[in-house]
Amino acid sequence: MKPEDLPESLSPLRDLDWSPINIGESSASVWRIALGDGNAAFLKSEPLHPLAELPGEIERLNWLTHMGFKAPRVVDAEQGHERLWLLMSAVPGEDLTHYLDQPDVFVHVYAQGLKRLHALDTTTCPFDHGIEARLAAAESRVEAGLVDETDFDDARSGWTARQVLDWLKVNRPQTGQQIVTHGDASTPNILAFDRRFSGMVDCGRIGLADVWQDLALACRSIEFNIGRDHIAPFLSAYGAEWDEAKYLYYCTLDELF
Repeated sequence: MKPEDLPESLSPLRDLDWSPINIGESSASVWRIALGDGNAAFLKSEPLHPLAELPGEIERLNWLTHMGFKAPRVVDAEQGHERLWLLMSAVPGEDLTHYLDQPDVFVHVYAQGLKRLHALDTTTCPFDHGIEARLAAAESRVEAGLVDETDFDDARSGWTARQVLDWLKVNRPQTGQQIVTHGDASTPNILAFDRRFSGMVDCGRIGLADVWQDLALACRSIEFNIGRDHIAPFLSAYGAEWDEAKYLYYCTLDELF
């Protein structure tokens, strides 16, 4: 269904073919808009809120564009009376949920994409995604009642958001070198074209953090989608060794976002 409160600047899109994108767990609404000749744009909308993520995503997409990284380009950004709007270009290819029957390609593309992102120059990245910054953001989300306690993984089923936050504060792991991380490196956010990495989407949490910020969520997503046996080949292709403590920590941290 098309939104009724589309800003005037975006109204020329109303008569085009819209398809809602329901994969993912973001609070934002996303549509694919067909432009003809196989081309498309994506529109993302989020309610106005002090903790809204779209303003930060716009900043990060513009930075990724400056860095020449494969991600959506900002076409237009608008603020209405009650919502924020972001119109983006499409990234070629399909997300990795379309490669579940090709686990070798799935693993290779996952590792290839993260290695390329993690190689970006940290000295030019203004975004902090480290543990202290994320705990502060998590505290704000808990206090605002934005955490869905019914969606916790089995290991934390029945916990309150405050209990998760308290555990995170007590169990901080040692962190390694800070690199540019995606922040939500799950399967739907990694794209491939012709069996090769073609880009990343949902980039609102790009920032400097320990590599396991991304590896933990990638390993969890790999286990869920194609099986735990594929985690070791993924880590081998990426060039990392398993870290149980960091895996547990960053998966737990993700519960609050």
